[in-house]
Amino acid sequence: MIALTDIGFEFGGRFLYRNANWHIKPNERIGLIGLNGTGKSTLLRIIDGEYSLTEGSMSKPKDLTIGFLNQDQLSFDSEECILNVAMTAFADALKLEKEIEEIIVQLETDHSDEIIQKLSDKQEAFEQLDGYNIRHKTEKILEGLGFTTTQLTQPFNKFSGGWRMRVLLAKMLLQEPNLLMLDEPTNHLDLPSIVWLEEYLRSYKGTVIVVSHDRFFLDKMVNKIVEVSMQKIFEYPGNYSFYLTQKSERMELQQRSYDNQQQFIKDQERLINRFKAKASKASMAQSRVKMLDRIERIEAPEDDNREINIQFRVAQQPGRFIAEFEDVSKAYPDIEILQHAFGKIERGDKIALIGANGKGKSTLLRLMAGTDSFEGEIKKGHNVKQAFYAQHQLESLNLQNEILQELVEFGTDRSETELRTILGCFLFEGDSVFKKIKVLSGGEKARVALAKTLLTEANFLLLDEPTNHLDMRSINILIQALEGYQGSFVVVSHDRFFVSQIANKIWWIEDGEIKEYLGNYEEYEYWKAKQEEDKKLIQANAPKAPKKEEAKPVQVEEKKAAVSNNYIQKLKKQLADYEAQATQTKGKLTELELAFSDTNITNDAVKLADLNRFYEAEKKALHHLEKEMEKVLEELIELE
Repeated sequence: MIALTDIGFEFGGRFLYRNANWHIKPNERIGLIGLNGTGKSTLLRIIDGEYSLTEGSMSKPKDLTIGFLNQDQLSFDSEECILNVAMTAFADALKLEKEIEEIIVQLETDHSDEIIQKLSDKQEAFEQLDGYNIRHKTEKILEGLGFTTTQLTQPFNKFSGGWRMRVLLAKMLLQEPNLLMLDEPTNHLDLPSIVWLEEYLRSYKGTVIVVSHDRFFLDKMVNKIVEVSMQKIFEYPGNYSFYLTQKSERMELQQRSYDNQQQFIKDQERLINRFKAKASKASMAQSRVKMLDRIERIEAPEDDNREINIQFRVAQQPGRFIAEFEDVSKAYPDIEILQHAFGKIERGDKIALIGANGKGKSTLLRLMAGTDSFEGEIKKGHNVKQAFYAQHQLESLNLQNEILQELVEFGTDRSETELRTILGCFLFEGDSVFKKIKVLSGGEKARVALAKTLLTEANFLLLDEPTNHLDMRSINILIQALEGYQGSFVVVSHDRFFVSQIANKIWWIEDGEIKEYLGNYEEYEYWKAKQEEDKKLIQANAPKAPKKEEAKPVQVEEKKAAVSNNYIQKLKKQLADYEAQATQTKGKLTELELAFSDTNITNDAVKLADLNRFYEAEKKALHHLEKEMEKVLEELIELE
């Protein structure tokens, strides 16, 4: 479909690509990845025709249609409602619709055969373009991307940048180009919308190229990974997880080739230095110098997943409880966030706050940070020192400071060596620590702000979308930093891989309450899917209500007949599973209770605190199991 042959592209005095090749085939779903600054977005702009190649060639069919969603489109503005903006994808159908309306008006005074035939032709063409369904199609995609039915008639210019980008994404999906190119689409989507987009793109009839740092999204959506690295383009079949395996093998081969070449170069340089002063050997030495000049150097492989070895200090240990919500209510004029909500954060909790946009996740963080008003009380625990990271903190960086200077002014008790070590962990090495803040990209500013947050020595962190603007290597470093962090935190994120690596509890807001799942994200996903499956099964097997004119009391025998025996057996099996889990949990509680009599533990404050935390967690788990058992028992009694 598109062939890029021996391409080179020079930008700002350096080549982003040199002798690179890429053949894009029909119906591929491609994840385009690489470190920030390697030229992923530039490559999409070359394909779109916005940039011209410095070297090489690109061939593509003349009739190829390309849709390209990128950050530049945020400058688009309109007073039209978002439904009308998205429907501009059907320009030909809308033009025909307007012509049909004009002919119908004309028919009021002109009943000639010519006018009637013209109307018939236009209506037939309109039907061929599926014009009668364009409104329904548009509504379906907009609602899939998270808009409510009410919002569809609201003006485009009333929405924030992220929501505007969703409208433009909807328009592009409706146009159904042969090649769809999306630059970081998940940055503007919440979790339900990301899941919806995954499913939509999997069945897209065309080729899709997506630049994304969302590993879960790439795993579920793409069938090929294309990596931009070292001025070249590398292709890997399969999803992101398979790419990691293949990349590891390629890295090993490249490392061996690099080591061998470096050894060869050293050997040659040793010979040159040894014989260049001897007249009889000078020509031989000179020829070897020329050979080394001509040799194509193998670059050392870049490790995107390198491990960091640094512990971020916690100034003091807090008490058992970090924060407690008591009868908290928060509402805005157009939406209610919390209504008499309760919740508790304990020492050691690493909580991921997830859910759709507009549910109040960032608001909840601001309430805990004390930057927003509310009703009720949020009690702070003993010795709790908190730090709050949000996107607005990028704006609070001193643009005139150098990176190192920014940290020196913030972390005054740290030596320059310590600060440079920390900056190295956040990918600022060597002379890059002397860059001015004002010249940094969004991702680089985010890394500086995150380093400052972790330098606070706080024992409780509030992190609002910390992975925004970060590439995969930076996200990996943040994961390692949080895994080794000795304090507690609440993080808002739509990045499922990131959440799955760092959280031991899941929170979400539902019906004005703070809901909690005691476990990691993968366990939560499994539990949620099972809840949905059980709900559908109950609905499918529920007795149908009689028509109003025939309404009669539903007898027990009729109800039993309406529910299949298989469903009753499934409920019994579920009850047995819950009972087995409850027995196991009770056994753990007994072991933990015995541990309280161990003087080695009771005399150690840290061990005792950990024991308390484990004990309370098991108690909560037992309470949750008992509640689920009660629900199943009640349903079984009713059915039997």
